[in-house]
Amino acid sequence: MANTYSQIYIQIVFAVMGRQHFIKESFREELHKYMTGIIINKKQKLYAIYCMPDHAHLFVSMKPDISIAELTRDVKSNSSSFLKERKLVPETFSWQSGYGAFSYSKSQAPDVVNYILNQPQHHQKKTFREEYLEFLEKFGIDYDPKYLFEFYDSEL
Repeated sequence: MANTYSQIYIQIVFAVMGRQHFIKESFREELHKYMTGIIINKKQKLYAIYCMPDHAHLFVSMKPDISIAELTRDVKSNSSSFLKERKLVPETFSWQSGYGAFSYSKSQAPDVVNYILNQPQHHQKKTFREEYLEFLEKFGIDYDPKYLFEFYDSEL
């Protein structure tokens, strides 16, 4: 789009269906590279990515010619197919429907990058459920608990 200028920073968070721990350290980097390629092919800029065993965080700078929903759909769908084709996960693997999308200013970007790249250390202190509910509260997002990601009593 000629003469269109923007700066839109979004953190996208989504989970593995059933919150299974299917993302293994042995192929995490390969998955990151694949997801990065999807984002680059969509002409968006990736600042940080980290896939935990049961969920993923992406931090992107987006242009207004693509929606967050479209980008997230393509990343989830294509990465799921990639993992299954390579037999890195069971055939039943999929990402849960839905996602969280949280916007940030440019001045916040370095902190968000640091936060995402340090996910393993962060989750030694806080569960994914606690983390996700904090995002929803921090950003003032109204939600119905029955439509959140699957969370289990072991995380309460």
